[in-house]
Amino acid sequence: MLGPIRIAGCGVEVDVTLPSGVSTVEVQNRRRKLAENLTRHEHEVFITLPQAARTVRLWIADSGALDEPIGPSPLVIDESLTADYAKGRAPWGQDLRGDAALLSLYQRMLLVTGLSNQGKTAALRALALWLAFDRSAEFRIADLKGVGDWDMFDGLATVLIQGPTDEHVIEATEMVEDGVEEMNRRLQAPPGTTFPPLILLVDEAQVAFMCPARDEQKRFYGGSKATSRYFTACRKIHNQGRAVNVLLWQGTQDPTDQNLPKLVREGAHTRASLALGTESQARMALGDKAVDGGAAPHLLRQGLDQGTLVVASSGIDIPAGQASITVRTHYISTDDAKEIANRAKALRDGVTTLHAIERGEERDPLADIASVLGAASRVLTADVLKRLSALSEDAYGTWTPGDLKRVLEDAGAEPYKSDGRMVVGRDRVSRALANRDEDGSASARG
Repeated sequence: MLGPIRIAGCGVEVDVTLPSGVSTVEVQNRRRKLAENLTRHEHEVFITLPQAARTVRLWIADSGALDEPIGPSPLVIDESLTADYAKGRAPWGQDLRGDAALLSLYQRMLLVTGLSNQGKTAALRALALWLAFDRSAEFRIADLKGVGDWDMFDGLATVLIQGPTDEHVIEATEMVEDGVEEMNRRLQAPPGTTFPPLILLVDEAQVAFMCPARDEQKRFYGGSKATSRYFTACRKIHNQGRAVNVLLWQGTQDPTDQNLPKLVREGAHTRASLALGTESQARMALGDKAVDGGAAPHLLRQGLDQGTLVVASSGIDIPAGQASITVRTHYISTDDAKEIANRAKALRDGVTTLHAIERGEERDPLADIASVLGAASRVLTADVLKRLSALSEDAYGTWTPGDLKRVLEDAGAEPYKSDGRMVVGRDRVSRALANRDEDGSASARG
């Protein structure tokens, strides 16, 4: 032993140097035998590789301690909690030592993977709920399972797609492609321009990669070829989105080369995995470096270690010499998630959520302006333009403040100044719509 046995959370930790002729890999491969000789179950012993050569770090849990849940999320118990995308860190859970596991989301693509029913969506949703308390953050969400896990983001996200069909994959693909267009617009802005975070979140992303549907030009939506629309959009975001705060978060099941292509999974700055079936899947989820350094999500127990993640990321404090850290995440139930989301909505000026990507239909500009105003009494003209563009890039993506002003003036609902800034008033737009409808009805009767 290189030092004393140290108490570490719900267990103990010690560094051990190996006899001549014994490799660290041999020790890692005999984890079960080591655990049994320590009178522990295999899942209660973790082996990692610190910086010193021919050394392993053992963390040995108190018997049965890992089967006890950790405490509730600070998001549940602290109603005054706020978020800061650039400087803050999300309270995700605890490490094995019992210390808070805090994750920075700043300019980091995210990939969370694992077997079905291990807590992937809950882990991903917890991060989004925290970031929702930063009013500058915009969410566009596609849940390709569609059982209501993301319902609470209706009124928080500007786009919310929920469902497992090919049509939902098409909408999710167009959502990510719209993100590429926004990224390109930002990249061409004057130097020094700052941009709020835009989170493109796709849960059950394997459904998109496996989709067999084709578009009018016979291009596949799924797949991993250069002609695959979803794959190509993901790669573009990974290549350049970070610089302008356009980020892709993905959650996916049971990773393989078919449902999680190599180039996409390696584009994520933060990679986290719940229980997996094989070491090869662990390498796909976290990368060779993390697994060679001791990361072993394939040794987590399916159905028992729900919510326990192995994380490889520069955004979380990882002990020196290690390539990953094991995190036991706080579980936030769907009911608690709804309450947290409602608190986040109270901080915002009413977000109109688009439930499908609009494609090429006739638009009613005045009605669309009314819809994007939401419940707010007035909204900055710049924000109205952004919301209109999110509603329909084809119809409003090229609109200028002059275009918006012209439509509103023609309707008798012209913008006005509030605190020195131009805003659009909800009451004026509502009156203009009501007057127009009355005029239309009168004309029809005439």
